[in-house]
Amino acid sequence: MTDQKFIRNVAIIAHVDHGKTTLVDQLFRSSGMFRKNQTVEERLMDSMELERERGITIASKNGSYRYGDYHINIIDTPGHADFGGQVERVLRMADGALLLVDAQEGPMPQTFFVVKKALAARLPILLVVNKIDKPAARCHWCVDQVFDLLARLDAPDEILDFPVVYGSAKEGFMVREPEESPVSGRGMELISDMIIRHVPPPSGSPEGPLQLQINTIDYSPYLGRLGIGKISNGTLSVNDSVVVAKRDGSISPVRITKIFGFEANKKVPIEFASTGQIVAVSGLDDVTVGVTFTDAENPSPLPVIEIDPPTISMNFIPNDAPFAGEEGRFVTSRHLEERLKRETLADVALKVEPLKEETGFKVSGRGELHLSILIEKMRREGYEFQVTKPKVIMKEKDGQLLEPYEELTVDVDQRFQGVVIEKLGALKGILKDLETKDAMVRMKFTIPTRGLLGYRSRFLSDTKGMGVMNYVFSHWGSYAGKIKTRTNGVLVVKENCVSVAYALFNLQERGRLFIGPGQRLYKGQIIGEHCRAQDLVVNPAKGKKLTNMRAAGSDEAVILTPAVDMGLEECISYVNDDELVEVTPVSIRLRKQAGVQLH
Repeated sequence: MTDQKFIRNVAIIAHVDHGKTTLVDQLFRSSGMFRKNQTVEERLMDSMELERERGITIASKNGSYRYGDYHINIIDTPGHADFGGQVERVLRMADGALLLVDAQEGPMPQTFFVVKKALAARLPILLVVNKIDKPAARCHWCVDQVFDLLARLDAPDEILDFPVVYGSAKEGFMVREPEESPVSGRGMELISDMIIRHVPPPSGSPEGPLQLQINTIDYSPYLGRLGIGKISNGTLSVNDSVVVAKRDGSISPVRITKIFGFEANKKVPIEFASTGQIVAVSGLDDVTVGVTFTDAENPSPLPVIEIDPPTISMNFIPNDAPFAGEEGRFVTSRHLEERLKRETLADVALKVEPLKEETGFKVSGRGELHLSILIEKMRREGYEFQVTKPKVIMKEKDGQLLEPYEELTVDVDQRFQGVVIEKLGALKGILKDLETKDAMVRMKFTIPTRGLLGYRSRFLSDTKGMGVMNYVFSHWGSYAGKIKTRTNGVLVVKENCVSVAYALFNLQERGRLFIGPGQRLYKGQIIGEHCRAQDLVVNPAKGKKLTNMRAAGSDEAVILTPAVDMGLEECISYVNDDELVEVTPVSIRLRKQAGVQLH
């Protein structure tokens, strides 16, 4: 067991795609925990299939490595504000924060969000400027931007005097100054030395009463639910009889059946753990985030974790489309309820309420990405259901209706500056700042959250896929009025049928199609976007009339434009209030709600 003064618990903070998970891989490799000929997969900490596909960290995870006499625990935090509920919890386990920033982009809005949470927890900040091998890297500008960010957040003087190292996690080198010549595979110890020197050892006393607050939930197929947290006081052994203080204030006895420590990204069973260690424990079947394992004779639970309220809600309802039950294993409202309740145990930022007027559930979360990741996880597990258009959660204060506003940062080529300002202006966005660097423009807007729903796909089309947009919650402001997010109507199927190439060829001039030939369709299904504002009922199964007469040139070749491939997030952001997204393990379909009159 490692002595408390040789333990360091560090959270890694970074914006999406700034290289955080790659840096953790390099720290593990440099510590010598892998053999030279050992095959080690990349992005070890991104264990979820969705994380590997998207290249983002969705769920917070724990790992550790040894550096000399020191045991350094790494807490990987999600970089997106939609998963901020994870960040708030896991920072309770950390005694310092390693801030990783792209040398070209500098600190981004999502970084601002997590750094704000770290400063609220009074964690010292250590800066790593990554990707300094980029041609457009601006190392010293980047450090100045971080200083300005911390100053804006009223960081105390000792945190403003933060240490810095520079390097490239991908190439595996770190240097003290950006002008130094890099050597691949050298310098990773600079980060470990910085952690040991600037992050204090965990506080607490091994002689005190046990205090272990659960910050993250994991699942083992053999042991069931595992609670992960830092021992703030006392010691813990296998088979100890302790009590658990729940979020509602009740206390119940429990016996610790297994304790796990962390080595790299793996859990290893241990018999005993003491103050300062981050461990996973099993023994309580319904363990949830925020509960405290504490001493049975002298219970002293830690304060309950406060979580920012959700900002967006969607309705999850059982599938009642004509093809319902054909593609999914879990299709009833009871299946939906069990799965959503299970998710709330691990994700305290998610809120689930039964609908009053119809069968289904209102699910509230931090943002579109937060809810779309949940939907994607459920469909991969075999669930089949429908979801409605996301709605922003409003609140009322002193008789005035308030809605959430976002601070939006847009990086685009100067050619697309005009179209972006025009589109965001129509969505009630207000331009606050504009900064030009070479051919690129960085613009900052304040915009209602409603205005951003569904805007990302249009933004990528307007900027030919070359723009970057990031946003973070700014404040509650007065209701901005009606915002029209979609100007075009849709093409709706007239009756159950199978699509035919000839019919689709003739429908192309009416708008964009979302389907190809040979697909089974049902009445009310949406198969494309109309070129005009109103909806249009169409027959995609109409074949060519056959006659005995043939003449050269009278038969047109049927040439179909490739259908628009709509992913889950595009579908969710596309639908209107009278439309639904049907989600199954095999398909994602758009449809009109039952009862909507088709003209």
